[in-house]
Amino acid sequence: MKKLLNNRVAIVTGAGGGLGRAHALELARHGARVIVNDIAGANNGAAARGVVDAIRNAGGEAQLHLGDVTRAEDMQAMADHAMTVWGRVDILVNNAGILRDKTFAKMPLDDFRLVLEVHVMGAVHATKAVWAQMQAQQYGRVVMTTSSSGLYGNFGQANYGAAKMALVGLMQTLALEGLKHNIRVNCLAPTAATGMTHGVLPPAVLARIAPEQVSPALLPLVAEDAPTRMILLAGAGSFEAAHITMTQGIHIADEAGAEVGELLRERLADVQDRSGERVPQSGWEQYEHELNKGVAAASGAHSPQARELAS
Repeated sequence: MKKLLNNRVAIVTGAGGGLGRAHALELARHGARVIVNDIAGANNGAAARGVVDAIRNAGGEAQLHLGDVTRAEDMQAMADHAMTVWGRVDILVNNAGILRDKTFAKMPLDDFRLVLEVHVMGAVHATKAVWAQMQAQQYGRVVMTTSSSGLYGNFGQANYGAAKMALVGLMQTLALEGLKHNIRVNCLAPTAATGMTHGVLPPAVLARIAPEQVSPALLPLVAEDAPTRMILLAGAGSFEAAHITMTQGIHIADEAGAEVGELLRERLADVQDRSGERVPQSGWEQYEHELNKGVAAASGAHSPQARELAS
């Protein structure tokens, strides 16, 4: 097998078990040197040590880092360790996460904050710790772990869904900022049986969604020819892409006496019409699209292009 990640240095957070473990093993299988991060916990990182041993026993290179993603200093120490041992950081997989599921009405605010802290600030801390080095070496591949709960919603997971969608927003902007430095940033939305999903999904379903069926999705996201700003979905051997789109919409002239809100309510179906929808490449495109429609409508232009913009 050709090893596409030979000599690349990868960090995987929350790699002591579940998806993180599968990710670390998969990256190592393709030749990456892996920092296996996890919290120490009651067993002083025994699970993460087992992952390091598994990689080494298979002929790979791995280092253990016990640290908490919610502590910026721990993540900086993790990045510094990679630099000391291997002199660079090429790949970061932000995988660490927790669940605190309850309906929003019953959810303690502390549970909401904790989930945001681990998923969102954990990814921020880890990414911030490696970002300057990736800029300096003009190479980096960063993967955020999002979820269908964020993309589409899931009952009882308001905190988790909010955190996972926040990571999509973080990915979108970091991908733009990383372009000139050859840093590519993507999202992976897994469906997998992990410690977080036991008790949530029935055993028959869990048996079909092993983490090992998700981790191969990392390879195209962290390889040299990786895309950027992709949301890749993976589970049970199936792979899909999700997109955040914008419809063509309508323009309603804000003239004297116009009840814009009422007119909009009446034409909401036209706003939602998905024919001709687009995937904006930055937030600027919404501004540009709306401004162009407004200018075209105000000018009363009769060109086909102007009529299309104002429709």
